[in-house]
Parts: sequence; structure tokens; C-alpha cells
Amino acid sequence: MEWQAWFTLAVIGCVLAAMVREIASPDLLLMAGLFTLAAAGILTPEETFAGFANEGMATVAALFILAAALRGTGAIEVVFGRLFGRATREGVGLLRICLPVAGLSAFLNNTPIVAMMTPVVMDWARRGRQSPSRYLIPLDYATILGGNLTLIGTSTNLVVAGLLIQAGFAPMGFFELTPVGIPVCAAGLVYLLLVAPRLLPRRKDLAEQLGERRREYTGAMIVDPQGPLVGRSVEEAGLRHLPGLFVVEIDRGGRVITPVAPDQSLLGDDRLVFAGVVSTILDLQRMRGLVPATHLEEPASVASGRRLVEAVVSHSSPLVGRSIRDANFRTVYDAAVIAVHRNAEAVPGKIGEIVLRPGDTLLLQTAPGFLRAHHNNPDFYLVSEIPEAERPRFDRAWVAVGVMLAMVVTATAGLLPISVASFLAAGALVVTRCISAGAARRSVDFPTLIVIAAGLGIARAMDKTGAAEAVARVLTTTVQDLGPVAELAIIYFATALLTEILTNNAAAALMFPIAVATGQQLGVDPRGFAMAVAVAASCGFASPLGYATHLIVYGPGGYRFTDFTRVGLPLDLLCGAVAIALIPWIWPF
Repeated sequence: MEWQAWFTLAVIGCVLAAMVREIASPDLLLMAGLFTLAAAGILTPEETFAGFANEGMATVAALFILAAALRGTGAIEVVFGRLFGRATREGVGLLRICLPVAGLSAFLNNTPIVAMMTPVVMDWARRGRQSPSRYLIPLDYATILGGNLTLIGTSTNLVVAGLLIQAGFAPMGFFELTPVGIPVCAAGLVYLLLVAPRLLPRRKDLAEQLGERRREYTGAMIVDPQGPLVGRSVEEAGLRHLPGLFVVEIDRGGRVITPVAPDQSLLGDDRLVFAGVVSTILDLQRMRGLVPATHLEEPASVASGRRLVEAVVSHSSPLVGRSIRDANFRTVYDAAVIAVHRNAEAVPGKIGEIVLRPGDTLLLQTAPGFLRAHHNNPDFYLVSEIPEAERPRFDRAWVAVGVMLAMVVTATAGLLPISVASFLAAGALVVTRCISAGAARRSVDFPTLIVIAAGLGIARAMDKTGAAEAVARVLTTTVQDLGPVAELAIIYFATALLTEILTNNAAAALMFPIAVATGQQLGVDPRGFAMAVAVAASCGFASPLGYATHLIVYGPGGYRFTDFTRVGLPLDLLCGAVAIALIPWIWPF
């Protein structure tokens, strides 16, 4: 190899070591590696920045907008909440997540599925008082396993299909991979349900890490008389197991019901008084059938474009020593108090009757201009907006679902590439007011996009310098005298290794010609070797670098590099064993 290849391997080794030791975030480390290669002259400026214009990266960006719109309209709660239910056992929850997404992934690329489902699973896990880290890796892995079932399940299969045609072989059939894909998928799902739970971390979510659970508010919500919660019990309404929530009492037309039993039925206009943390209040704001207790009386400016804001009462504030109602809070500040926090204790009484003290933290429902108008107001020590606090627009939920289904059908039928379909869907969601333009921009997770783009650039350096080909050839020549099955195993695991350190598509493109040449040298039909490349490049689970879907769940799950290795390496070996055992029977040598 030339010095460029050795230098590229050294840079990749340093980046991997830094990621394992968590010296910095993955996006910064990969960017450092990319620009180190550019500074050394290995990559041209065009090659360095080519990943940022990549179709796959752009698709992920559009899908972040789609996922945000589904959350913002409440469509997630309407559709996927019913699908997942309220499983109390972890095994049942994993089953309800893994089976549907694996089936869907057979007909839709796994990247959009993970991008859309990650926030769904996080909300669902938190409502069940469970750690999202127990579910996001299984979600990710299940979509990858389902991608092996059909030609369009993953872009890797399409890469290999194109290479087969280019090499003069018969085109890959739509269900040609299914005979090996079904057993691999089944074995992988059994592993995710029975073995993975013993290996998955149980990480606290960001709210717990910041100590938010210590900041408890007292607030109230009203049961919408026309909503779906009327006639349901507290437990059936999903109010029994929300994290950090305690239903203190139900005020029913002046009659107070306390303590509140799980089987207590809800009636229209019931006022639910609760103690809970900010994240719980946000969950209640997004729940169909509940409206803030101030909703019926709030100013018109607040009703349009509501925001949730925290404000800390100062010692010099005229609010001190006065109740919220007597201070005429709505008129003076054009905002409504929906909850009060005081030194981790639940403040008794109705919101309007609470007498304020210095240091009280008020949770306010405000118009969009409140933060600008009162940011420096001496009445408050601190004024800050809570992100993602807007109440869902449930009237737009089915519009968002329709746009999503149209995108899925269009992409699955091959009418449009998924990249084009996803951007059209994002635009349609903005036009139909399912999400505002500002919210769409804020929903894009740029660190994830940077990781994907930088990874593609590094893969280009591996290909350009010949480093990847040299490594692959060393791996495939070690057992050339042991027969076709041994060679098949080497091809498979060499592809899997490249997938872990590069990307799935890069690994497939680099290993395909070596796989075909190996089969031809052995005097057997090389098609089975090509299929081994397709499956192996799709089944890389031990490193977050190998698949864009790994990178999507990396941050939200609070994972470390070693979490993927601990959970994914056994799955790599299991899928490899099943595939290597079946491929010689399905595509005889």
C-alpha cells in the first residue's frame, strides 16, 4: 500500500479509539478525521464536502421534519400509541416495537422508519416509566433485520442489485433474498427479545440527569367534555403511570375527590389537580382529552400560538404576598399560570388562590412575544422558554398521517425516490400547517447529519487510497484452500467488519468484486457470494459507524460506543452463522 492508505487507516484508528473513550462527541471526532484527510491532500475539496450533498443525508434531514410534524399534530399518539399500547412488562414492549417495524422495513428503507419512530418510542417509554435506552437499540436493529426481506428493504440490497447487473449477472429478484432473510430476521428478533435485554443499558433520560425530577409543580388540567377520556378510569386514561406525576384530587363541580383511585372514572369538566415535573406537564399538554385549567379563561393572545415559559418570582416583585387571582396576573402579564413550584413541595389549593412568595417558579402559558417583553422584567429573576412545549394540533393529525402514508406508498411503489418523496412530504406538512417553517428548521438534528456526511467522506478516502481493498484481500486470502464454505464465511465476516468501520453501502461496493472473483477462482457460481455480501453489509450491529440508523438513536438513547459492541457483536455472529448455513443451499455452489 502507498503511504496514503496507511495514513488513512491510522486516522480511522485514532477516530475509533477516541469514540470508544468518548473524548468528544461523534460528530466532532468524525469531522476532525475528515478534515485531517483533506489537509493531507488525500481528499480533494469536492470529495471532502461530497457527503454533505449526499442523497441519504438529505433524506434523513427531511424525515426529521416529518417526525416533528407527526409529534406536533399528535398523530404519533393517535396512531402509534395504539400500536404500542401501555405495556407494563419490558418483554411485551419489545415485542410490540420490534415485530411491526421489522415488517414495515421490508417495504420501506430503514432510515426513515428509525427517524420517525425514535421520538415515538422515547415518549412511549417515558410514559411507561421506563428508560428509552432499553428500546431504541432494539428498534434500530429490528428495522435492519427486516430490511433483508426484500430488494427494497435497504439501500444495500439495491447497491448489490446494481452491481450484479453491471457485472453481467441476472438481476436480483424482488423476493430473492427472502429465503435467507426470513430465518436471519427471525433469529435476530428472538435474540432481541430474549438475550438483548440482559445486555442493554438502563440510562436515565436527560430530564433525570439534570435533576428535573426534584423540581415539582402543582397544576391542574380539565377533562374536555368532547374528548376521548370521558367515561374512562384514571388508569385507562394513561394518568396512572406517567413519570413524576401524582394526581392529588379531582374537583367535580365543587366536590373534591381525594385520594384518587386508579379505577376512578373521569367526567367532562373534571378539574384534575396534580403534582408533577415539567416533563410530565409537557406530556399532559400533548394528551388528547385534557386542556389546561386556564384554557377557558386565557387571553386571546395566549390561545393563539401558546408557549410554555418558566418565570421565577423576584423579591421586589409586586406579586409577592398576593394570590395569582388578586394580582390580576392575566391582565398584567398577558399570560396564564398553569403550575407553581416551591422548594420541592406541592402547593395546596387552586391555582388562582396560591399566594406567591419570592423564589416561586411559575409555569406560564404565554403568547409568543412574552419572552421578549419580560426577559429583563425586574418582577422575575429568570424567564426561560421550555422547548417543545406547544400543545399538539390534533385537528391536523390525520393530515400528517395521510402525508406520511402517501410518502410511504410513493417510495415503495417506486414512483419517486425516497429522497424526493421525503422532501415533498416535508413541504406538504409545512403548506398544510401541520408544522411551522421555524419548527421545521429547529427539528433537524444537525449533529446526526454531520456524522453521516463525515462518515461518507472517510469511506471515500478508504476507497480512493486502496486501503479498504487491501484489507479485504488480506482477509479473503487466508483460507483459500479450505473450500467454498470457508471462503464464504471469510467474505461474509470481512464485509461485516468493513460495515462496522465504514458504512453498509461502502462495504458492499468494496467487497462485491472480491466476492465474485473468489467464487470464479473456486469454479463455482459466484451469485451466492454476492448475496452473502448483501446480507453481511446489512447486518452490521457492533459499531454505531456502520449504519445511519445507529447514529440516529445514538444520542437520544444516551448510548456509548461500547453499548453497540456489547449488544451488537453477538447479533453479528448469530446472523452470520444463519446466513452462512443457508446460502449454499439456496444458491448452490
